[in-house]
Amino acid sequence: MKDENDQDIDVEVKFTVADVRRVLDLKDSDDDPIIILERLSKGLWFRIGYTGHMNDKYLNFRFCRPYKFMVHCVVQALSHRKGVFDETSDYIMNIITCLVLNRPYNISQVIFNHMVDNIKGEKYIMYPRFIQMLLDDQVPNLPKDSADELKLQHMSSETLNRLNKYKGLTEDQEPRVKGMIGKIKNQNYIAP
Repeated sequence: MKDENDQDIDVEVKFTVADVRRVLDLKDSDDDPIIILERLSKGLWFRIGYTGHMNDKYLNFRFCRPYKFMVHCVVQALSHRKGVFDETSDYIMNIITCLVLNRPYNISQVIFNHMVDNIKGEKYIMYPRFIQMLLDDQVPNLPKDSADELKLQHMSSETLNRLNKYKGLTEDQEPRVKGMIGKIKNQNYIAP
C-alpha cells in the first residue's frame, strides 16, 4: 500500500480458519470432521456410478454424466492444484460424499491447511480468489491494478461438450447414468 506521501508501506495480514469460514461464508464448524471413513466414500462413489478402481487414481471421466459435472465443478472450485483437474483427490472425495449425503464437513480447515502447505512449498499460491477475498476483508482499501486481475472464465459450450464426452470409450463402456441420491435428490435428506 502507499502512505500519504506515496511511499510503499508493508501491511501485515494474518488469516485463521475462522477467517476462511467467515469470509467464504462456509457453514461448517471446528467440530466437523475433516476425514470421512474411506468405506463411506467408496461406497457412495459406487452408488453414484463410478466405474474405475477404487484403490488407484480417481478419474473424473469414470462417472456418469450428472455426477461427472458435479465432480468437475467441485474440483475446479476447491482443488488446491494448479493442474491435473481430471483426477480427484481424497479430500475432494470427502467433500462430495458430505455434499451428497448431507453430512457435516470442516471444509474451512481443509482449505486453510492447503493454503498453509502451499506457502511452505515451492508451488504457486493456490486459491487466489479466496486469498483476494481474505485480503479485501482485512485491508479494505487495498489498491488494485486491473491488469493484474485474474479473470474467471465461465463455462462455455466447448467445456460442456468436453464434459459430455468420455475419453475414447465406446458407448457400451460408458458409465451407466445413475439417478440422483441423497441431498442432491431430496432437499430434506438426512444422513443415517
